[in-house]
Amino acid sequence: MPHFLLSKCKYSYHHHDRSQKELSQAIDIHDISIAKNWMLVILSYFGTLLLIASTCYLLVMKEMLQVSSIWSIFVVIIFAKLLQYKPVKKESVVIMPEFGVQLETHYWSGRISRRFVPIGKILRPVINECVTPITCYWTLALIVREEEQLLLVFQELQPPLKMLVPVWKALCAATDCNESSSS
Repeated sequence: MPHFLLSKCKYSYHHHDRSQKELSQAIDIHDISIAKNWMLVILSYFGTLLLIASTCYLLVMKEMLQVSSIWSIFVVIIFAKLLQYKPVKKESVVIMPEFGVQLETHYWSGRISRRFVPIGKILRPVINECVTPITCYWTLALIVREEEQLLLVFQELQPPLKMLVPVWKALCAATDCNESSSS
């Protein structure tokens, strides 16, 4: 049963806390879900269909291939890529203080991708601000021993900072990091 619920536009945050009465060890589960936008799904399929149709048309009429035809394919590819639907339903962080952290990505198709990080390999959880020429967003990452790159906790989604902070605090508590010396 959800212990804490936070919702902001397209993202929802659920916190499940399994008390020690239920299990021998406390398990802390943090879910960030995304609402399925049916209009985006339909536009994505329309863009893909348009790309296939224009490519087939140009292959059939290959003797009339012109520069404008190549530009139209290029524009349709960009349109299809922009409208490409991310099939992620939710991403979960399962914190088991004695064992480690399991990162899960649940897809609308039913497929689940899991990655387990032992608690001894986690040096510290950090919140990073990512700045691109187009946008700025926050990410939660783990600094993992013997790995060159940060491990993103939420691989596909970019939830707002308000939803990342409780997960970061729980990860700090599980890894015995001092929260005051944050990123």
